Amino acid sequence: MENILTPAFVFDITALKKRVAELRTLFGKKIKLCYAIKANPFLVGDLIDVVDYIEVCSPGEYRICERLNIPREKIVLSGVYKERGDIEKIVGQCKDKTTYTIESPAQLQLLSEVAKKNSVVLPVIIRLSSGNQFGVDRATVEKIVGERTNYAVEIEGIQYYSGTQKKTNKILKEIEDLDDFAKKIEEKYDFKVKKLEYGPGLKVNYFTDDKDSTEEQSEVATALNGLKGYDVVIEMGRFIAAYCGEYYTSVVDLKRTENVNYCIVDGGINHLNYYGQMMAMKQPYIKHLPNREKSDKMIEDWTICGSLCTTADVLVRDLKLNSLKIGDVLVFQNIGAYSITEGIYLFLSRDMPRVYKKMGGKLELVRDVIQTDKFNN
Repeated sequence: MENILTPAFVFDITALKKRVAELRTLFGKKIKLCYAIKANPFLVGDLIDVVDYIEVCSPGEYRICERLNIPREKIVLSGVYKERGDIEKIVGQCKDKTTYTIESPAQLQLLSEVAKKNSVVLPVIIRLSSGNQFGVDRATVEKIVGERTNYAVEIEGIQYYSGTQKKTNKILKEIEDLDDFAKKIEEKYDFKVKKLEYGPGLKVNYFTDDKDSTEEQSEVATALNGLKGYDVVIEMGRFIAAYCGEYYTSVVDLKRTENVNYCIVDGGINHLNYYGQMMAMKQPYIKHLPNREKSDKMIEDWTICGSLCTTADVLVRDLKLNSLKIGDVLVFQNIGAYSITEGIYLFLSRDMPRVYKKMGGKLELVRDVIQTDKFNN
């Protein structure tokens, strides 16, 4: 086993870039790719040369882009809350090189005021709501387009995202509806929709009983390429990043209680999160790395639990393992997206895990352990 100190995330950058190349082949040259930083901020610097845009949804994410010198024209500044001070700073730096999203009439007014202050016209896309707190409804989109000459912005198109891990028929219906709505406002308001930015929410196979979705992905790619008259951008985070990540955690204790085999590991749900997991009943893809040569074949069912003092800290139940011993390592696969930032890291003042990157067989520690007790007292 590689010299990985657990618990730790390991992101394979070679696999990540291969994934993007596969997506380029799947969707074709016409479709542009936008990576959502929120899926995994650690990957931004490695992706900047292979994707077309980076979606930024917070001041902190923008500061990451600053530190990495992300080209301004590659940034799509999104987010349901845009604070005036942040917008003034970003517009002051990026001017009209960056694309900005509109999620409310107040955001439109804010962007217009800051644009005038900086003597620029800002390129914007209007986020169409999918029936929640994000974006605006269709009537508001039409109102904004109809009154567009009143503001110091150039409306380039529409952004739409309605969730993740979606069924193919839902995605195909959304593409059709988005196309119809774009054509409607073009005709009604003598307006050209130049860009459609769409988050399809394609399904990642996290669990061993998930069905192969290659055929469905091809259907979505065909539908997107069938959109005519727009620059089409697909915004993805999970679908790009998920497969490049692994989570390493060591077995620290084993016991049998009331006929159930319990394995305690040095990680837990404070680090590991699979979208769609239900009470640890689904089995993710997991590798077992023994710390010695297996001397026997004793396959047993194990309930894998983390180190937190809560009964909720169960990672998987009834996992069949051969000759499990203290000191072995379990590697949870396909965690390149979200786990790294979604964990309840401050609970119990447990340390935040190490983060490694791997490229061309070379392993690099990019973040060491962070003690969280200082944040809790």
